[in-house]
Amino acid sequence: MEEIFSKINQAKNTTELEEIRISVMGKKGSLTAKFAALKNCDEAQKKTLAKELNLLKMEFEKALANKKEELSFKELQEKLQAQKIDVSLFSSCSFKGSNHPIMLMLDRIVEYFLSMNFMIKTGPLVEDDFHNFEALNLPKYHPARDMQDTFYFKDGKLLRTHTSPVQIRTMESQKPPIRMICPGNVFRCDYDLTHTPMFHQVEGLVVENGKDSVSFANLKFILEDFLKYMFGDVKVRFRSSYFPFTEPSAEVDMSCIFCKGEGCRVCSHTGWLEVLGCGCVSENVFKAVGYENVSGYAFGLGVERFAMLAYSVPDLRAFFESDLRILEQFQ
Repeated sequence: MEEIFSKINQAKNTTELEEIRISVMGKKGSLTAKFAALKNCDEAQKKTLAKELNLLKMEFEKALANKKEELSFKELQEKLQAQKIDVSLFSSCSFKGSNHPIMLMLDRIVEYFLSMNFMIKTGPLVEDDFHNFEALNLPKYHPARDMQDTFYFKDGKLLRTHTSPVQIRTMESQKPPIRMICPGNVFRCDYDLTHTPMFHQVEGLVVENGKDSVSFANLKFILEDFLKYMFGDVKVRFRSSYFPFTEPSAEVDMSCIFCKGEGCRVCSHTGWLEVLGCGCVSENVFKAVGYENVSGYAFGLGVERFAMLAYSVPDLRAFFESDLRILEQFQ
């Protein structure tokens, strides 16, 4: 067996070690043959010889295990070294990262309002009925609630359908003057070419002390300037509309940026694109938050709508389906 132990010590890899094990402990191994020969010995000799063979087997297995552990560790280190990657090396295959187009558009919108001295406010995504509806002059069973397509929870809570609850929470927590925008994601049960269950809004609110301190003229100026900042030299018009939380209310259109107002498929041949809603804050909203003798205006827009127009993306779902052919254009 001295020769066997010498071979174990000289083994260079686990493959050689396995060959030694088979030659000794395999079906036709030398030690296996000696165990098989025990049946031909008498009882007294068998007992002594069996004890010697078992001790020899234990020594062999111990030597084999120690050498295997040593060789396995050595082979692992060699493999790790061979597969080692220098992450500091420049790779011509690396790609330049970028922000998502929705985030690019959101940043651009926020930059404008920050420059006009608006502060940014955020709020919870899970809201209660009061902040999402009632405080905004949408009492229970109000028909305008049907426009919201709301996700409700069993406990009566809901996923906010607009960022207007942030305006309510801001007015509850501080007194006028207020000049704020509330960007964020909102949720509605809708999914088609121009709607998704989750989308992004930016809503704005200005409140000043005094009944006549803020007028629709102030609102008109800020939105016209904003749309020209976003889309260049466009015409802007205000159409009378209805929102429960503003009075008077208006839809804001701008001249089509694709056909320059001449009429095309995108603007349904009208020459105008609807881009946001606005109005003077309703007295009922001010009452809900305990405000008196104040005036203000509010507006809201969909970030995805602006991104579709600015980046000429025909299908809103393209922003969320992670198609690299589209996203790589924004690097």
